[in-house]
Amino acid sequence: MNEKLNRLFEILDEVEAYGRAIGKMSFDMQCCAPKDGMERAGEDMALLGKRIYELTHSEEYVSLLTALHTDPEGLTDVQRKAVERLWEDYEKVKNFTPAFSYEADLIGNTAYAKWLEAKEKSDFSLFSDAFAKSVGVTRRAIDLRDEKKATYYDTCLDDFEKGGSIAQLDAFFGALKARILPLIGRIVREGKPIRDDFMHRPCPIERQEAMSRWLLEVEGLAPSRLVFMTTEHPFTTNFGACDVRVTSHFYESDFISNVFSTLHEGGHALFMQNEPAEFEKNHVADRMSAAMHECISRFYENLIGRSEAFLRFVTPKIKELSGGVFDDVTPRALYEAVNVARPSLIRTEADELTYCVHIMIRYELEKAFVNGEITVDEVPALWNAKYKEYLGVDVPDDAHGCLQDVHWSGWDYGYFPSYALGNAYGVQILRTMEKEFDVFAAVEAGDLTRIRDWLKERVFAIASLSTPDEWIRAITGEELNVGYYLDYLEDKFTHLYGLQ
Repeated sequence: MNEKLNRLFEILDEVEAYGRAIGKMSFDMQCCAPKDGMERAGEDMALLGKRIYELTHSEEYVSLLTALHTDPEGLTDVQRKAVERLWEDYEKVKNFTPAFSYEADLIGNTAYAKWLEAKEKSDFSLFSDAFAKSVGVTRRAIDLRDEKKATYYDTCLDDFEKGGSIAQLDAFFGALKARILPLIGRIVREGKPIRDDFMHRPCPIERQEAMSRWLLEVEGLAPSRLVFMTTEHPFTTNFGACDVRVTSHFYESDFISNVFSTLHEGGHALFMQNEPAEFEKNHVADRMSAAMHECISRFYENLIGRSEAFLRFVTPKIKELSGGVFDDVTPRALYEAVNVARPSLIRTEADELTYCVHIMIRYELEKAFVNGEITVDEVPALWNAKYKEYLGVDVPDDAHGCLQDVHWSGWDYGYFPSYALGNAYGVQILRTMEKEFDVFAAVEAGDLTRIRDWLKERVFAIASLSTPDEWIRAITGEELNVGYYLDYLEDKFTHLYGLQ
């Protein structure tokens, strides 16, 4: 058994080396590659993907994996979980032909350049063909599976959150809609005015970068294992715990926005840097669900970053590193300003209260176009209509509408709900953490390493081995309960806006 496992892991070492090479090309494409070189980069990535296909469909690989999956006797718990995850991956792609695998990779890898051009020119028509191909190849890939869920989109949801389904998310977003939309309406009609005129004072990019690097250290990240760069749409990726890459996007007149973008991406990076070393050794690292990952990024961005305790701690540093731009702003004024709840156009800039409405809109559209209920060409008009219905805002153009997110340029259908689920997980985890120590006293003292260490022991150490339900039950003692999140939002924003 050990000989079989060792040989399987030798093959996986090569598979993951090719995967890292593809990932680094993708990182380069999104951060620094010239526009005219993007198509070639996508082709190169697809060619390397062919080698991964050959390795993971070889007779030897399949024989080893089948033997270990059928009889895992003698494997450790972590090794058993690794084999289980690998088997699930194989079941999804075992019927792919080499030609289909290459075609799918090529479509996914080249769609980014089409999306970027369309966004820059605010013209959905430049992306629609690549978008349709991406949706089509997703559906074809699901058709090739021996086992799939009731609908295409149910299958996508289960891929991102094992056990996830349209039924689960319809109930989840139904609860959000019932309590969040009325609260947004009350704030618009009755909420006290909050001063935020200082939020867009110009601040040099180099000062913003210095702030970002300081925040990443405050979160508890190891600088020697971290890269920080800029991109059009911020993201974080990793090539092992010792090579984690964080990106942000600076705007000269939006210093404060970058603070929260950095905290968000830093949360992802913390997860990546702090899994047990045994996971990477046994090829099971970074296998947590999307919502688990988004839970931590949203935890740092909002529950910590937008708290009054954190703003009291961080305001002096903002004043220092901004070069005096915010010298007249008090911590309380900054707390109120960064928590202004106001219907808006851009998801990544949305306030904590309205954010999940942006996700709900994407969920409703994704569910429809993945399941073939609408075409991708109908997306812009439906997007604009939902923004008007739910948030009361008019979408001026495609760049501020359905082209604002990068996610639909790849195979990420089913990912968006993970942000909303992550918000709910985060509050439930915070309430558990608060039973053990005074979280916000530590935050105000700038001791975020205490939070990191608690998460490392209780959250990061089990995520890649658990389903979402197993994970949240192990941490908090109960299944996901959206009530904690809704209570948190209602309490915070009724007090902030002086509502009865």
